[in-house]
Amino acid sequence: MTHRTVRSRAGDTTTVRGALGGPGTLCEDRGVTQAAPDTQLSPRAHHLPAAGLVVVVTAVAVGLPAALDDTGRVASVALLQAGLVAGWVVATGIRGFAGSLALGGATAIAADAAMLLPARPQLDWLLAVLGLGFLAAVVHQMTRPAPRRYLVASLAGVVLLVCSVCALAVLLGVARLEGGSRALETAVLVVGAALLVGHLVDLVLPRPEITPDVPRGLLGVVLAVLAATGVALLDREGDALVDVLSAAIYGAALGGAAALTALAASYVVAERDEWTWALPVVQAVLPLAAVAPVAYALASYGPG
Repeated sequence: MTHRTVRSRAGDTTTVRGALGGPGTLCEDRGVTQAAPDTQLSPRAHHLPAAGLVVVVTAVAVGLPAALDDTGRVASVALLQAGLVAGWVVATGIRGFAGSLALGGATAIAADAAMLLPARPQLDWLLAVLGLGFLAAVVHQMTRPAPRRYLVASLAGVVLLVCSVCALAVLLGVARLEGGSRALETAVLVVGAALLVGHLVDLVLPRPEITPDVPRGLLGVVLAVLAATGVALLDREGDALVDVLSAAIYGAALGGAAALTALAASYVVAERDEWTWALPVVQAVLPLAAVAPVAYALASYGPG
């Protein structure tokens, strides 16, 4: 018989005894146990608050422009950007909390100005905002006090935040295109329908399971895209075949982008052990940010 001494992660010494060439070993120390599995939010906590906030976000993004025209549109986008900045920093736990909030807010203001000040809607100046925002994010993380833990992860989080608030500003550009007000309203309704249906379906039947890490199923993604397509068809202007096809493509493209981004946002939620107000904010607003450039491209050059 042989005896070996093994030190566990907790620092306890465990005696392991086994026969040379035998079938296995025996752990003599019964005090060593396996680590408990990570706790996760319940499906209700994962989906219901997000579904409720999706309704609120959709109502604000559609209602304010309808009531206050351009002023309401700018106000609604600014509210979405402020919510995403605060929600993303809190939900992801980015290091450099205050600096991340300041950088996100400054990027949002600059991005909105880049979309509103030119005589015609264009993305040229928005690219400059993105470039400067990336450099500012690098400087912000590199100038954190030592030892600068999780620097790469925090930098990635800040860069994604910069991209997201810039993408939300593109909604202002969509509204300035020919027929853009209607295209923007349709886009918001389409995204709202896709997110709401996706969350409710996955709450009841998250099957077939996409991944064991998040309570999401393929059925929810498919029905979300179908719901988005249906809303786009109902909101179309004409009954000609080209109008029907354009609306269907517009709804399916935006619905697909929203559903996939909602799946990505669920990974952020799944990493949290406790529910916070920031989680449904990310789930409700981040997909709209991802959809905005797609809506701009389709409204400018394709079906919209």
